[in-house]
Amino acid sequence: MATIIVVTSGKGGVGKTTTSAAVSMGLAQAGHKTVVIDFDIGLRNLDIIMNCERRVVFDFVNVIQGDASLNQALIKDKRCDKLFILPASQTRDKDALTKDGVQQVLNQLKQDFEFIICDSPAGIEHGAQMALYFADKAIVVTNPEVSSVRDSDRILGILQSKSYRAENNMPPVDEHLLITRFDPARVIKGEMLSIADIEDILAVKLLGVIPESQAVLNASNNGTPVILDEKSDAGQAYQDTVARLLGDDRPHRFTEAQKKGFLQRVFGG
Repeated sequence: MATIIVVTSGKGGVGKTTTSAAVSMGLAQAGHKTVVIDFDIGLRNLDIIMNCERRVVFDFVNVIQGDASLNQALIKDKRCDKLFILPASQTRDKDALTKDGVQQVLNQLKQDFEFIICDSPAGIEHGAQMALYFADKAIVVTNPEVSSVRDSDRILGILQSKSYRAENNMPPVDEHLLITRFDPARVIKGEMLSIADIEDILAVKLLGVIPESQAVLNASNNGTPVILDEKSDAGQAYQDTVARLLGDDRPHRFTEAQKKGFLQRVFGG
């Protein structure tokens, strides 16, 4: 049975698309046939991070409106044969997504895929609600700052009240918290919320902590999911995150400030 996972947040720029790309690639590398769908109609960034923008011929809206078949729109990743991308349209409005249309596409995907990752646009508007409506699991992405955490709390409320599961008295969406751009040194200085603070506010089980890292920007610019950068702290943190999503009990890393060595203390840096 396929599992639908929405990657969501209330605030923009927190790393949803980076997370969608990394998690979908990680699941596929673990042997699970996975498709990642870009719900950000009108903007479309997932295909850039996945380095397949030049291969887009048909998109999600084309499939919903019957202009193309699902097979015509799906793009197979060149690095992993178990990963596929369903890109968003840049020329349509978010209202082109309808519940019936989205459900029809998801039902088709369920026949062939183990995991369906829904990359949600920011906010609580139509496109974001369509992305989360049919979710079985949710990865709520937040930065360690008050405004981001507050907006994530709003998204949790929508998951608990306006999802398909909530409306049909089914077991609730399985919620997971992913903290991105985390810098423990700034937490010590009082410039960021601590992990404990965020957990207290949101009361959601912690799936992963992704450190602030230049590797994330480098990967995005290169069209490569950062999880493939196995030497980087961010890549390793996403590997841990995917492992936990699959049931592995791994300790959280990169959550404490590194102590400076003797030479660093003497000469700075």
